[in-house]
Amino acid sequence: MSGRSVLVVAHTGRPEAVRSAALVVERLSRAGIEVRVLDEEAPDLHCSGVQVVPASAAAAEDAELVMVLGGDGTILRAADLARLSGTPMLGVNLGHVGFLAEAERDDLTSTVDRVVERRYHVEERMTIDVVVRRDGEIAATTWALNEATVEKAERERMLEVVVEIDGRPLSHWGCDGVVCATPTGSTAYAFSAGGPVVWPEVEAMLVVPISAHALFARPLAVSPRSVVAIEVLPDTPRAVLWCDGRRTVGLPPGARVEVRRGAIPVKLARLHRTPFTDRLVTKFGLPVTGWRGRARPGADDAGRPAGG
Repeated sequence: MSGRSVLVVAHTGRPEAVRSAALVVERLSRAGIEVRVLDEEAPDLHCSGVQVVPASAAAAEDAELVMVLGGDGTILRAADLARLSGTPMLGVNLGHVGFLAEAERDDLTSTVDRVVERRYHVEERMTIDVVVRRDGEIAATTWALNEATVEKAERERMLEVVVEIDGRPLSHWGCDGVVCATPTGSTAYAFSAGGPVVWPEVEAMLVVPISAHALFARPLAVSPRSVVAIEVLPDTPRAVLWCDGRRTVGLPPGARVEVRRGAIPVKLARLHRTPFTDRLVTKFGLPVTGWRGRARPGADDAGRPAGG
């Protein structure tokens, strides 16, 4: 063995992910790289010669990478395992849009080869830390890579909240909820709620109201040093906090949710230095017909050859 180790996480509910995991395990093992799989996934993967580890934060300790086979939901699940150890994640998209994934299913073989050859680079993504207070006392703490969302728990009634930025009240909203998102999460729930797309290298937090009945209810981009607080008013129905669509905390009337920049980022492994603009065009199938690009040297502003 080379002393290298890779944790493989797969969406075992998809036959394609199981087949892909077998290919990844075989090629990594052949290259002398130790492969780990989670104990809760091992029975479905049927891979021999792997190290089976508990599905905890310790699973990725001292690993070189976490290879994730699935969609964005699977990558968010893997982030729970990889964040504390600082292990980069490399996602292979077997889902739909797959914004967090770096490779597509058709590139799986070449993706494994690049891992074997260490031909990848690592970037950090901002996270958010979330504190829930009840009667002034801390009731829960959690985190998110994409977003933390305060939502109504009863469909028939609006949620009444007051939003605070840096210790000052901003507005009272009657709404279905409020999304607090990172730039990474700007293409997820915040995007569906009408928020802007934010380039990953921009450091900011987004505050996006969901179906708010208010004159001022626009999406906001605030400083990454800001603290955003959402107070559930006493006379409102109960609410619920969702983080990355995975972790949930019940919010009784009067609860307060505080969101700030996370102390620990998430690391993503990248195979290509593709501009984010190109990723948007590819993922959303955006029309770019008619684009002529930068004018050629010696051309005028309209792109025509100069002189003559």
